[in-house]
Amino acid sequence: MASSSMSCHGSWTAEQNKAFEKALAVYDKDTPHRWSNVARAVGGKTAEEVKRHYEILVQDVMSIENGRVPFPNYRTTNGGRTNTNTAGN
Repeated sequence: MASSSMSCHGSWTAEQNKAFEKALAVYDKDTPHRWSNVARAVGGKTAEEVKRHYEILVQDVMSIENGRVPFPNYRTTNGGRTNTNTAGN
């Protein structure tokens, strides 16, 4: 979940990000006091901080879905050979 835009908006540990993801699955948009509940589940963050973290996540997802973020060039192993995955191959 870490992205360049998220990393420049405060420090979140891997454990906090995992707790954040789990809390979002529990407390949906119709949950009263959603951000307070998510903050309590994450620990060490305020309701406003988790709400902002969510807004940044939504922006990142929208950028990816709109093609504004290039796909990384992953290397994979195939039958003992290492291949580079690229579009059009």
